[in-house]
Amino acid sequence: MRILIATGGAPHSDAALRLGGYIAEGTGALVTLLTVIKKEAMRVQAESILKRAVTLLPARVELQTKIRSGQPAEQIVREARETNQDLLILGERVHHSLAKRILAPTLQRVLEQMPCPVLIARGQVRPPKRVLLCESGRDPSLLNRLIGQLKPLLAAAETVTVLHVMSQMAAGPGVHDWELRAGAEELIEEHTLEGELLEEVLERLAQLHVHLEAKVRHGLVVQEILEEARSGDHDLVVIGSHQGSRWERFLLDDLAQEIIDHADRPVLVV
Repeated sequence: MRILIATGGAPHSDAALRLGGYIAEGTGALVTLLTVIKKEAMRVQAESILKRAVTLLPARVELQTKIRSGQPAEQIVREARETNQDLLILGERVHHSLAKRILAPTLQRVLEQMPCPVLIARGQVRPPKRVLLCESGRDPSLLNRLIGQLKPLLAAAETVTVLHVMSQMAAGPGVHDWELRAGAEELIEEHTLEGELLEEVLERLAQLHVHLEAKVRHGLVVQEILEEARSGDHDLVVIGSHQGSRWERFLLDDLAQEIIDHADRPVLVV
């Protein structure tokens, strides 16, 4: 497994380094530390940033450092693609303002291109032992990508909770009223569409040999995911993201983007 951690020396970059260190230590991954400079005169400063970054990682982690010149988001994406990284980790402050969304900081620009799964480190980072996997059924390839690229990360967890949110507004035709109030076990026993989805996901994840649990919440999707992440004290929230331009994401009020904007803990976008 190959992990790319981008750092600019700011406190939120330190969160990315600590989280990347936890994951690398648990999976044996090779880490590349990357910092991007806008002009060659900044190289000495970049070397200092990388030297300090190395001290924030566990001594046992295998790593290398790299400096690229240019626009940060563009160079981060190019590095991830050209070196076939399995995971890109970025730190980012929590932004809620409209201006931040429109101006598209580095994280937003990277997410628009998604060179590989992107992990956003924020809040109190810890070893990802309690993982919340948000499965909506909108993107059936999410699980394939997750297991195919990041199986070591999931296998290193202690518990993976598969969450499905039953939203009355998003419910399809033929969904009975009782289903909008039922729990995971009842939906699975009654072989409903959502129950079969949850059962299939659990069967696929059984190969990881970690403790698995399915959970259903009822209400607004973003609100319920964020509340479950907090109440369940999960270390990592995993979501799928639809590709599209920044304006498409904004105009469609993309659920993944809303979760990213408001989460108070690390979010993995696959």
